[in-house]
Amino acid sequence: MNGSTAASPARAVYEELLLRVGEAHPRPRIEPVRRLAELAGSPQLSFPVVQIAGTNGKTSTSRAIESLLRAHGLRTGLFTSPHLIDFTERFQIDGEPVDGSALAEAWSDLRLPLEVVDRELAEASLGPITFFEALAVLAYAVFSDAPVEVAVIEVGMGGEWDATNIADAAVAVFTPVGLDHTDVLGPDIATISRTKSGIVKSGSAVVSAAQDQSALPAILAAAERVGTTARVAERDFALVEDRLAVGGRQIQVRGTTGHTYDPAFVPLFGHHQAENIALAMAAVELFLGGERPIPEEVLDEGLGQLTTPGRFQLISSDPVVYVDAAHNPHGAAAFVRTVEESFQFDEIALVVGVLGEKDAGGVLAALAPVAHEVFVTAVDSPRSLTVADLQHLAEESIPATPVHVAAGLPDALERARAWASGAAGRAVFVVGSVLLAGEAIAHARAEKWNT
Repeated sequence: MNGSTAASPARAVYEELLLRVGEAHPRPRIEPVRRLAELAGSPQLSFPVVQIAGTNGKTSTSRAIESLLRAHGLRTGLFTSPHLIDFTERFQIDGEPVDGSALAEAWSDLRLPLEVVDRELAEASLGPITFFEALAVLAYAVFSDAPVEVAVIEVGMGGEWDATNIADAAVAVFTPVGLDHTDVLGPDIATISRTKSGIVKSGSAVVSAAQDQSALPAILAAAERVGTTARVAERDFALVEDRLAVGGRQIQVRGTTGHTYDPAFVPLFGHHQAENIALAMAAVELFLGGERPIPEEVLDEGLGQLTTPGRFQLISSDPVVYVDAAHNPHGAAAFVRTVEESFQFDEIALVVGVLGEKDAGGVLAALAPVAHEVFVTAVDSPRSLTVADLQHLAEESIPATPVHVAAGLPDALERARAWASGAAGRAVFVVGSVLLAGEAIAHARAEKWNT
């Protein structure tokens, strides 16, 4: 997760960014980011933007939107966070991580604007530009330099004051809104939804997944304020059919145009991913004008080439080890539903690490139905919950299940894999953090595990 496997120029950029306040500590402000972008030539105005906010499913939905737009023949940019292994993963052009030299060149051009804004902020007794604020402007600059014809931008946290929100979204997309980052975004879903709905601007088309009844009003109101109507799942478009298929799912979607598409294969696990795909298809319809369905050949290509690293990703086949980035109770519940529906293992060991700002107790309680053995470990981050705290929460949330403390992820994986090798029908799942998923993928590659 330290970006060390990226090309040398990209690693240098990452190390400079790490000197700034980290992305776990966002500042509820947007004007300094606008100022930085303005001094950098306002790169976010160079192309239309599809922006994705929400609590769960943002990255998968973003990747699906990008893949469909690329299959349509557009040159695409994709910005997601965090990265799993390489820093360059956050900035993708036409489905591939940006070249490290191009990233370094864009960063070099951004240095002087950063110095100016940092100085202005210091004079106003305000903190300098943060890691994520600089990162967002860098992404827009990279995409402007490419140049791309459309950028798919995942919101970092919230929406209204998120650093990505210096762009005016052509399409504002909302995945399900739930409780997360309550210390920053607000104590309840309604308040969090109001913050996230700040990505809606004049001229935005608005599309939303099915929402908690307390989340939807803010999204509808934001659309109404700019004179448009939000398209909402189950009302304006729908997942008509979703069933298991070998290696994924077969889905059928009725789009915002009223057209019902032919059944399509999606190489992803979980009903929640089928819902993400339906949302992505609706967003692409709106981006392309909202009057005609997506051509079937574009849909087949876009879904066929879709990947979601870190989401039910197989990293070892003997014994079986998967990683999944479920890191909050809603994501953990979706993980459990997917495991119960899509897999038929007799026993499952969970390797779990959680960041301190997350609802670790809620995550563990949600994971309990599929846990036969639990190995708790620390995430390789200063933000990690301590192993002692995680052990206590695991014993409380998953009672009558063996809980083992591991010195680190390699130790946890070695012990969990030894357990899985002890009997037929066993598997290991690494869950609880995107950072932990990245660690596990990197470790599997280094150890050359067979998949």
